[in-house]
Amino acid sequence: MKLRTLSAGLVAAILTACGGGSTEGEAAKQVVNVYNYSDYIAEDTIPNFEAATGIKVTYDVFDSDEMVEAKLLAGDSGYDVVVPTLNFFGRQIQAGVFRPLDKTKIPNWDNLDAEVMARIASQDPGNNYGVPYMMGTTGIGYNVAKLKERFGEDTAIANSWDLVFKPENIAKMQDCGVTLLDTPADMLPIALHYLGLDPHSSNEVDLTKAADLLKSIRPYVQNFHSSQYVSSLANGSTCLVVGWSGDIIQARDRAEEAGNGVEVAYSIPVEGAPQWFDMLAIPADAKNVDAAYAFINYMLDAKVAANNTNFIQYANPVATATPLVDPEISADPTIYPPADVAARMFTYAVNNPETDRLYTRLWTEIKTGR
Repeated sequence: MKLRTLSAGLVAAILTACGGGSTEGEAAKQVVNVYNYSDYIAEDTIPNFEAATGIKVTYDVFDSDEMVEAKLLAGDSGYDVVVPTLNFFGRQIQAGVFRPLDKTKIPNWDNLDAEVMARIASQDPGNNYGVPYMMGTTGIGYNVAKLKERFGEDTAIANSWDLVFKPENIAKMQDCGVTLLDTPADMLPIALHYLGLDPHSSNEVDLTKAADLLKSIRPYVQNFHSSQYVSSLANGSTCLVVGWSGDIIQARDRAEEAGNGVEVAYSIPVEGAPQWFDMLAIPADAKNVDAAYAFINYMLDAKVAANNTNFIQYANPVATATPLVDPEISADPTIYPPADVAARMFTYAVNNPETDRLYTRLWTEIKTGR
């Protein structure tokens, strides 16, 4: 791909705003250590940032919020920018693991969608600690042909959580591979919501009911994983997943590009589904703070945000980027849900430590089939 670079004047402005060195030699000495989800950035974003700023990026990946939280709570993570999901982020703020943002060092802050920022403020009051990077939903991904083989030509069953949570339905998909996200923070609230219970509930009785539901379908689940399903859906070795919207849409596109005859589709169930936000934040013990601000600011550039969305196919919260997003993506209701679909969505709760321990215990029981 052709590298897209910033003008020399804009580069200098960013570095000056972030308090970094303004000369090429000083910039070249800078580094920023980033910890982000796998498959979650355009291929040319980091090379473009490095070319534009002279700041070297060390980029590590994780596939669950539990992984990044463990590093943050242990202290001395070694990272300058991390990307937790909003509900984890909310309680991490309370634990004091993040540096308050100096918004004067993020000139592109004004590009952010005001409605998104208002929703995030429920867990980050005043938007003082984080910047939204991407947003999406958790729903159902499936192999269209294999679904039709088992349920007939009408794929309407895939528009309901009944496909996953009714044993008689999921059992029909068992032989072609079923994967659930390996994160209780997603799966337990979805199960609660399906049962008509509050997805934010911390009540042990409610959560036990949700766990029992998941245990009832455990015999039909091939594996629990939060990233491998992208490849396995695309190559046809998995036929049903509960996963993240952009990952499933990436799998769909990979299958199309491979020309392997696999058709993948994504649905947001009619009963409602989670909507989540992933945040850019600076750990309190970050060593390269100026470079972190430069990186965050760069990610909020309209062209950069649109380029990331066009590649990973998650919606971004940069309002000025939307006109630059591929029209096929911005018009896709599974990526940018219409108002009536959005009205049925819910966000995740910030769990207290006691509830989190209960989540962990129940999840262990679910995965081990106890």
